[in-house]
Amino acid sequence: MSTIIASNVSDGTLSIPTTYVTNGSAKAWVNFNGTGTIAARDSFNVASLTDNSTGSYSVNFTSSMANSGYACPTSVDQISPFPIIQAYLQSVQTGLVGLNVAQPGTADYDTTSVHCSVSGDLA
Repeated sequence: MSTIIASNVSDGTLSIPTTYVTNGSAKAWVNFNGTGTIAARDSFNVASLTDNSTGSYSVNFTSSMANSGYACPTSVDQISPFPIIQAYLQSVQTGLVGLNVAQPGTADYDTTSVHCSVSGDLA
């Protein structure tokens, strides 16, 4: 394997410090179908998905995070006839993040499109 050491990256017009690339880019992300047999549409650094129960999923990382202090914004597609569907973090661990999807005030709910992006430090 080759190693490139550089303090800046440039496209010929703009130049940024490499720390913006290494520290600021998503360390994992996934877009998956959360109904029936769940499956990723596309992903990065995601080893597998687990369907824990209705509306409850685990996103298992290929490379673990350094600690559980990472950020993981989540979102879901709108589901008719429900006016509001929310995604929230159930658990945050170095090797996985647990997500739940629900209609506020009711039980968890399977949805056709769940999205998660992870930013933080890799182990």
